[in-house]
Amino acid sequence: MIIEAYLITWAGVIAAQAAPGPNLAAVASVGLGQGRRPALWIVVGIASGMLVWSAATALGLAAVLEAFPLSLVVMRFVGGAYLLWLAAKALRSTLRGEAVTIRADNARLSDRDAWLRGVFVVLTNPKAGLMWAAVATYLFGVGLSGWQVLLFGPMGALSGLMVYGFYAWLFSTRTAIAAYSRAARGIEAVFAGVFGLLGGRLIFEGLREMRG
Repeated sequence: MIIEAYLITWAGVIAAQAAPGPNLAAVASVGLGQGRRPALWIVVGIASGMLVWSAATALGLAAVLEAFPLSLVVMRFVGGAYLLWLAAKALRSTLRGEAVTIRADNARLSDRDAWLRGVFVVLTNPKAGLMWAAVATYLFGVGLSGWQVLLFGPMGALSGLMVYGFYAWLFSTRTAIAAYSRAARGIEAVFAGVFGLLGGRLIFEGLREMRG
């Protein structure tokens, strides 16, 4: 149960990390303008911030569930609806073939400043918080305990290091924009499919619990 839940959720998180967004823009713009090293420090900062979001949502929702056990049903519907909304938005981008616009950031950053920028970008992105809350809701919804949900956080941070680390390498090369533009629609399609499945499962579980 726990391995299956982790793998399904991890696939969704990886798809979300690969899709266009503020985290990708921060890494790509610095990679284009300043090269690989500062871009990689942005990546480390983003992964650090992910650990904060994952811990905050896991512990926060665990406290809510302990105080109000029946709130899990509501959380399933809210989290499921949000994941379906993300899936629909990604599907729309896929169908429209919207272009990815990334501009080079030429301001010189020290390693520390780049790390702090990565942390700042992910912690000030409300969509990141909502996504981690939806992920935690899904994991609680399939029966995982609070500490099991908390342990998923490092997996999300690890995939963030891998995905955004790849982008740091990619966008520090001359062929970056063309290569990413060709792959972007496929990435968005995967993102839409995985989050659509996660959101649909959450709502299905909520309906089943209401009937039962």
